[in-house]
Amino acid sequence: MNDGRLTRRALIAGAGTAALAAPAVAKLAAMDVIDLGLPGGPSLRHVNPPFPGKGAMIVQRIRPPLLEAPIEAFRKGIITHNGWMFVRWNWPFPTEIKAADHRVAVGGAVKKAVSLTLDDVASAGETVSVVAVNQCAGNGRGLSQPRVTGTQWGNGAMGCAKWTGVRLKDVLAKAGVAEGATRVRFAGLDVPLTDGAPQFIKSIPLDIAMRDDVLVAWGMNDEPLPILHGFPLRIVVPGWFSTYWVKMLATIEVLTGEDDSYYVADSYRMPAQPITPDSKGFPTVPITTMPPRAFITSHADGDTVALGRPLVLEGIAMGGDAALERVDLVGKGWEIPCELGPDEGGPYAFRRWTVKLPQVAGDFEEVGVRAKNVNGAVQPAEFVWNPSGYARNVIERITLRAE
Repeated sequence: MNDGRLTRRALIAGAGTAALAAPAVAKLAAMDVIDLGLPGGPSLRHVNPPFPGKGAMIVQRIRPPLLEAPIEAFRKGIITHNGWMFVRWNWPFPTEIKAADHRVAVGGAVKKAVSLTLDDVASAGETVSVVAVNQCAGNGRGLSQPRVTGTQWGNGAMGCAKWTGVRLKDVLAKAGVAEGATRVRFAGLDVPLTDGAPQFIKSIPLDIAMRDDVLVAWGMNDEPLPILHGFPLRIVVPGWFSTYWVKMLATIEVLTGEDDSYYVADSYRMPAQPITPDSKGFPTVPITTMPPRAFITSHADGDTVALGRPLVLEGIAMGGDAALERVDLVGKGWEIPCELGPDEGGPYAFRRWTVKLPQVAGDFEEVGVRAKNVNGAVQPAEFVWNPSGYARNVIERITLRAE
């Protein structure tokens, strides 16, 4: 959809120098902590160091920052406030950027290589906005049993925002895509921490890159991208995991073959078929699209509810790479359809759900919500383990005690 609130003119006029203040690491010892309830390892995390523009975030790592949203971020509406959007960086990134000096190089299999200013990018086509969930491929990894390696996220490595920019295909048109093109690859300004380590580079198939809703974005919830979220430009690929949403975009390269870069060919991959923890030598496929997921946000595991009184449960759900079709409240041997709220954001956004129970007759043991999208994909009842904890979408269950 088109949007007039964060226009190209506003972008160019307002994009001066963005800077990131250093967090006060010394104060962390005095901060509050939260227990993520992770079954396979340490669960306590510090909360709310002074990252600029951020609210009370769960701190997984300081440098480069890995910040997880608390459940409070998802209790109202479908849009995640910028101050509560999760943060994920693989490598350190510049803490100050002068937008006037920023360039995006477009090359590879193109008719003419170009170096684009921010104004060039913003004027490549019409201004477009898309509401979409941005979710780390490892969201919920810390809940894996047996434990897996990687950041031990709870379920807060996600968020839903309104992203504003221009279509990627319009930016590509500035250079002209050559015959034989197969993929489009992106790199940002973040750099490896050690010599010889791979740069964070990702690519998507050409047909995905040419979709009308895949953006080079400068806006997030009607504000310029915060530096923690990729100022001045980032890629937005609705329905795909955020590993492809490259931040601080600096280069766009059109490929004519497969992508052999580390973060496509060797990392961010999962088993092609279900495996067991002792499996070895199995084929893998890259992480790409998101599956459907649903969460109870009105109550937490172990909460008490009033015996004999009505109960209202609420939460959010998403269809992943397709629109949400339905959400069901499920328990041990029973299920109840939930009422879906209005479709405010479109197929790639969160959607609210509600279920009203007339009377609490006893404890609710391991109750959860199950999402299904219009393509027929549905959350499984049993956890499908993989060695990186990617693409978790098992039904998340809690227990409520009646008193």
